[in-house]
Formats: sequence, structure tokens, C-alpha cells
Amino acid sequence: MSSKRHRQNLTLVKPGQRYNVEEAFSILESFKGPKFDETINVAFRLGVDPKQSDQQVRGATVLPNGLGNKTRVLVFAKGAKATEAQNAGADFVGAEDLVEKINGGWMDFDKVIATPDMMVAVSKVGKILGPRGLMPNPKTGTVTNDLNKAIGEERKGKIEFRVEKAGIVHAPIGKRSFGKQKLRENFLALLDQIVKAKPSTSKGTYIRSVTISGAMTPGVRLDSNQFQSAEGSEA
Repeated sequence: MSSKRHRQNLTLVKPGQRYNVEEAFSILESFKGPKFDETINVAFRLGVDPKQSDQQVRGATVLPNGLGNKTRVLVFAKGAKATEAQNAGADFVGAEDLVEKINGGWMDFDKVIATPDMMVAVSKVGKILGPRGLMPNPKTGTVTNDLNKAIGEERKGKIEFRVEKAGIVHAPIGKRSFGKQKLRENFLALLDQIVKAKPSTSKGTYIRSVTISGAMTPGVRLDSNQFQSAEGSEA
């Protein structure tokens, strides 16, 4: 990172300041970025204890403006469902043959979908897919018989989110080139789903802090008080 560029960007963020959504994305847009089209990320610090099984926060949503990436979709399916997956645009379709390839070190895909009857086979590569966040799961719509819908959502820019040990959810919301309006729309779509995923056992403030940043730019802290009314409506 250019230290000069970083210092210039830091002057646009007031120390200790918390911004509303409009201000935050305007500041993000005004940062001098790197030569490549950097990914914009958001971090939510939540008032939950991830060690408790009833305070897990997990889900998925289709971002209205996508992520700006080509998503390579792998589908575990057999017979008619394999044909359905191919017709829906899956990049790779198979069964035990794909299990063997993955066990052999092949990982040229970004998302994994499976029909329910294939999960016994998929479990054989669970130790490989799980740590990478690629293991199919019914909660995120990636274990399903509706392959046309599932593949279509991945193509449009579906993202999955899950709270980490420290109570933080990290997720991408698009590319810098999207501009502040599209990034804001993606952010609000993700925020809506995280609010809806609030555990009933979560007490006190749910969304404690929110920070948006580019891969090579400073973080901009949002005023989490602006999200309290949304929390209350879902409680």
C-alpha cells in the first residue's frame, strides 16, 4: 500500500466519528484507491455469544447488484437432476467422480450446491469444503432439489454469512467500480438479512458496530444507532 495514499485517505475520516449510511459510502467513494478494482467489505460486530448454539447467526442473501465476479458453480447431482443442473448453467456437475477430484486437490470452483440424496457422498469431502465455507447447507439454500433457483441465485450474486468466534460477520458487498449507490443497495440488502437472522435469545444491542472498507483503504465506521429501529421491528 502506498503510505502517501493511505495518509491522504485517513484525512477524510475523522477520528472517533460515526457516520450515517449516505455519508459513509460517500467517503468510501472519495478515497483514492489502488489500480485494481478492489472489493468492498463490511464487518458487523454483533451482540451475540457464538459459543452458544442458540445464538448462531447464519444465512444468505442475493445482493441486488451482485458482486462483480464470475461465480463458478459446482453441483453434486445424479440422473435427471444432473441434467437440470447442466441446463441451469452449472459449471461442473457430477457425483462420486467430483468427490475423487476434490480429494485429489482440485478446487477450481467458487460455490457448491447439492441435492439432498447426494449429501452422503459430499460428506466425504466435508473436511476440505467446510473450512473454506463451501459445504452445502439447507440453511443457505445450497442443499436443495430446486437446482434452477439455487444456481440462478449464485449467478446473480448470492452471498452467505456466518458469525465468527468473536461475534463478527464479515462479507463482501461488491466492487469499488459499482459506485456508492449500488454498494449502498447491496449493503442494505445484507443488513436486512442480518437483522432478520437475530437470535431470539440475543439480549441488549444486537448490531454493536459496522465498518465498511476497501481491500486497500481505511475503514469507515457507521453510527449503529441508526439501525436500532430496524432491530426492534424484527424482535
